[in-house]
Amino acid sequence: MLESVPGRASGIGSWPGVDVVEAVRTTFGELSEPHVPYLPELPGRGPGADMIGRAAALLVDLPVDLQPVGWRLVDRPGRDLGRAQAWLRQDLDVLAELAEGYAGPLKLQCTGPWTLAAGLHLPRLERAVVDAGASRDLAGSLAEGLAQHVGEVRRLVPGAEVVVQLDEPSLPAVLAGALPTASGFGRLRAVDEPVVVDTLAAVLEGVRGAGAVATVLHCCADAPPVDVLARAGADGLSLDVSRLGRAEWEALGPVIEGRTALWAGVVPTSGTLITTPAAADVVWDPWRRLGLDVGLLEGVVVTPACGLAATTPADARARLTRAKDVADALAQRAAEDR
Repeated sequence: MLESVPGRASGIGSWPGVDVVEAVRTTFGELSEPHVPYLPELPGRGPGADMIGRAAALLVDLPVDLQPVGWRLVDRPGRDLGRAQAWLRQDLDVLAELAEGYAGPLKLQCTGPWTLAAGLHLPRLERAVVDAGASRDLAGSLAEGLAQHVGEVRRLVPGAEVVVQLDEPSLPAVLAGALPTASGFGRLRAVDEPVVVDTLAAVLEGVRGAGAVATVLHCCADAPPVDVLARAGADGLSLDVSRLGRAEWEALGPVIEGRTALWAGVVPTSGTLITTPAAADVVWDPWRRLGLDVGLLEGVVVTPACGLAATTPADARARLTRAKDVADALAQRAAEDR
């Protein structure tokens, strides 16, 4: 597991612009020790750098292409997949150069199996999540590809303690049967919770087997399914704290007490930058209301609420700085409260 360190911050994944060198330099510079730097994603570069295309570039023996409806599973790899793989290779080359000699935690993020199944289409253009066999094959391919990705990053940055984050913004819709059919006139059948949990757990286990020191499940949707995410067995849950109501916080209480870390998305990704005390209150107030041990705040990692691709580089940098300030504020409050 990732060591608990008070006052720790990180980011979620996406970054504005198209300059990967500057993006990696910034995330490592802003998130130096004790924080958790990450390999940023730049969807502004175009198709293949988006979250579905980037994850598809990791799939083993499941090629994709790009159609007007979105990414689609196909029989043979083509130009679209090649472009996605080229973006990823470029990012790894930059990482190897700029992180030379680095030792410490390094976060990678990838679309999770259920959001990927909801975003990828079968040859007949229905979402892959509609087909249980296709979803199972997709999750297995993703687990294998992610394991290889973790191994490659560990080879390129030998001192890295790799943390893997799976992004699952579509998971609530998958569980609720809220995804539209290809025609748009209906809704796809909900996937049963045990199937969702087992699939997530299998992918997490695959990356641990490849040497990841910690795993995180991220969901920035309204009413995130805290119980389902927790049962998958990740070391941390990354949530947009502004979207947590009383029920979600009450579900989180026993999860946190069980030593699952909260990656608290307290810094909004747009609009006015929230003040440090106000952002700290978003975690501190419910924490105290639930009677959680303030010592457990050492496991909290403060982040923006979601990715920062829609901002500017300067604004994104400012939001990472605010996340660090909030992490320090929570650590100080915890120390004073003991």
